Amino acid sequence: MPQHPHIAILRITSYFLLLTLLLSCSPQVPTSVPLVSTATPLPPTIEIPATEASLPVVPTETPTVVPTLPPDLERPQYVLDLQLNYSSKAALVNETITYPNWTGETLNNLVLAVEPNLWSGGFSLKSIMINEQSITSYTLENMNQRMEIQLPQPLPPSGTITIKLNYGLILPQMQAYSNPEEVRPQIYGYSDRQVNFVDWYPFVVPYVSGQGWLLHNPWFYGEHLVYDLADFDVTVTFTDGVNPKIAASGAEIESSGTDATPQATPSAASAVSRRFALEAGRTFALSISDFFKVAMQTVGDVTVYSYYFGLYDAPGEAMLQTTIEAMQTYSERFGPYRHKTLTAVQGDFNDGMEFSGLYFISRDYFNLYDGTPKNYLVTIAAHETAHQWWFDAVGNDQALEPWLDEALATYSERIYYESVHPDLVDWWWGYRYFEFQKAGYVDTQIYDGGGQRPYWDKVYLTGARFLEALRKRVGDDIFFAFLKDYYNQSVGKRVTGADFFRVLHENTAADITDLMIQYFQNTY
Repeated sequence: MPQHPHIAILRITSYFLLLTLLLSCSPQVPTSVPLVSTATPLPPTIEIPATEASLPVVPTETPTVVPTLPPDLERPQYVLDLQLNYSSKAALVNETITYPNWTGETLNNLVLAVEPNLWSGGFSLKSIMINEQSITSYTLENMNQRMEIQLPQPLPPSGTITIKLNYGLILPQMQAYSNPEEVRPQIYGYSDRQVNFVDWYPFVVPYVSGQGWLLHNPWFYGEHLVYDLADFDVTVTFTDGVNPKIAASGAEIESSGTDATPQATPSAASAVSRRFALEAGRTFALSISDFFKVAMQTVGDVTVYSYYFGLYDAPGEAMLQTTIEAMQTYSERFGPYRHKTLTAVQGDFNDGMEFSGLYFISRDYFNLYDGTPKNYLVTIAAHETAHQWWFDAVGNDQALEPWLDEALATYSERIYYESVHPDLVDWWWGYRYFEFQKAGYVDTQIYDGGGQRPYWDKVYLTGARFLEALRKRVGDDIFFAFLKDYYNQSVGKRVTGADFFRVLHENTAADITDLMIQYFQNTY
């Protein structure tokens, strides 16, 4: 997620105004958050009106497709059958999780993150089955993200378990909060022009030996979830006969009665369902709209898509071009892009956000696009594309060590400009940092940021300054050799700051003690 200065949120509700006032009276934010979270979620949640929650869902008989699995499963498999009533913004979901236990420990329970449950009435669990056996031994409190399932039999190391869930979703309306400096915009849900499914399915959170299940409390800004790699097989069926365009994390692998390209607009009768697949991703996101226009280009074996609303052709094409240029730059500098598609989406909200194989860019950056690379549309497109390396490929704890993806993604913007627009590097430094207040520690947790603006300054901007100082200290050859080595050693894994500096010291004997004292509060 990029920094976003000068974003005006217009819709203010009394509830969030009260929240802002309460925040302003608080002397400080928490200094630590437990790795295993059982508390009630901290940020504001949205009550879904009763009239909306009662809207009907018309399911179909489309069966869930379960792929044949190898005997030794490398990573979890998620098969999702999403039956969406697009008109009512309600859905039924059949989900099958095949989970291999690579923790090295015998597991007696599983913990799943259920983000839609943060909205009152937004998630209704119908049934759970473990290895075809119905169970009722689970806990999931209202408006809490944590679901804990007691296993009927212990799951030994290297064992595999199958979880089947059936649940309903009532999508919330996307909200504009009163103070964007304190509360990030909402992405999950619907607006007048867009329906977004992000972190919309229950998933098994990572397990860390000696610490337990890795699920942090949500916060007002930043990202709190941590993900293992997984494979996804997602079928979307529109139960009310509509056929909007779908931007998806994965590649479309089959279609019922229609061309598999997103430009195709068949009749509603022929558009029964759409199916997508993604291998070795952290997340699977969807954005659906009647208003999307689509631009696309194939580069090597990767198809890059740009989804944008009507009348935004120029910035939509610029988003596509920047994504392609950034993908090529980062593939050369860090390592190859790992998926078959990369999708950029105009968000009907004032934020940018990364997911596996897909990212959003704020609508305001489309409005401010001036036809040149000297603007935030291009800068943030380069940033969000970089998250396919620093988030999707190389994972990290986004709550406790967000700098590992955000500082690198921010500095990757600089690498994009020096590679594609070398005459604009000095402009980028001045433009990106014009609101910079004061230095802070790069390794700041989201809970210690002191507000979204100070958090951005510490983690994103000071993080980029540290990487620039490191580059000057060791020289370009060693710096880029280090980044490539760090990527190659870390791809597919979840890293820590200690991993970052271990790989750095394998590539250089340069003394950076002074930089560590200046930029970091922890000892690595």
